[in-house]
Amino acid sequence: MVGDLRQRVEGALGSFEELMRKIPGYKGYKDKELRREADKLLRLHAARGFEEQRRRLNNVQVELTNAGRLGVIVTLDRALMKMQFLIDRLKTASYGYAGLFDAVKVKEAELDALYTFDSALLDRVEKVSDLVNAVSAAEADEHVTKTGNELLGVLEEINETFSKRQDVVLGISAQ
Repeated sequence: MVGDLRQRVEGALGSFEELMRKIPGYKGYKDKELRREADKLLRLHAARGFEEQRRRLNNVQVELTNAGRLGVIVTLDRALMKMQFLIDRLKTASYGYAGLFDAVKVKEAELDALYTFDSALLDRVEKVSDLVNAVSAAEADEHVTKTGNELLGVLEEINETFSKRQDVVLGISAQ
């Protein structure tokens, strides 16, 4: 696991930034920025994990295609598309910003909840990896299809859960 990226980001502050944190009002602003940066790094780490699984699944699909087992690749193709959709969403998700005049202000507690929400994605990378392993190891076409459908279901669940991410910022229970 990556550990808590919030501590790593804060530990990387330079002496000038440490001095700036002593200015009234700046510390709260900077703390929020650090939380946003840690969340961004966490999501990018999760996206890289899903990208690795996507590459692996694509390789399995190529092997099946080369073996002439075309009947089973449709499910895997759908799973690849769902995984790419998730990766794109992770890379472009909001960082928890609220404008000066926005009705909803994003506070540190909401940013921490967002980080916790996003850190749960790392467990899902592991689940996807296990299913890609199972697809790769499946001998019979019906096992490939069955495991591929299970993978597709997990990816749909991850995407659905990620759609509730905005609820975390609003303080609505999303998990």
